[in-house]
Amino acid sequence: MKNTLRSIFLLGTVLFFGKDAFAQLPSQHAIGARFGSATGITYRYTLAEDRAIEGILSVQSNSRSSRFRMVGLYEWHKPLTGDFSWFYGVGGSVGSYKYKAYRNVAGEQINSSSELALSVDGIIGVEYNIPTTPLAVSLDVKPYFDFIQESSIRLIDPFGLSIRYKF
Repeated sequence: MKNTLRSIFLLGTVLFFGKDAFAQLPSQHAIGARFGSATGITYRYTLAEDRAIEGILSVQSNSRSSRFRMVGLYEWHKPLTGDFSWFYGVGGSVGSYKYKAYRNVAGEQINSSSELALSVDGIIGVEYNIPTTPLAVSLDVKPYFDFIQESSIRLIDPFGLSIRYKF
């Protein structure tokens, strides 16, 4: 509990002192790929010098289940140094969660099933705009709270590396 309060205080302090700094997003549009626990396509549209909206279409699969998600995020971008900036944001997602058919330990066949997936999402990360090229690379963490199928918070699972083409 003490570490959580300390983290919230630190984040609040960073947000307060960085409120007047603008990251100067270098392009109106950016499209690319996002790699991590879920792989997909990302598109960012710049609204102002320091704000953007981002959409992510992602697929995640393992031997027991597969998941498709459409994520929408509203982001704030702040400068760090030179071509580095950091960003944070909030949003939500909708998608489907499918359980694959399998045989349990007793040998019984368990049929496949699917259900709706809804979540509240957050994002925090850093971005590097590669000089003299129209490319940017970002590393982020995108925690989310599923409130239909599993009712769980995922804090560690959603790390991502994105490579975007800016235009």
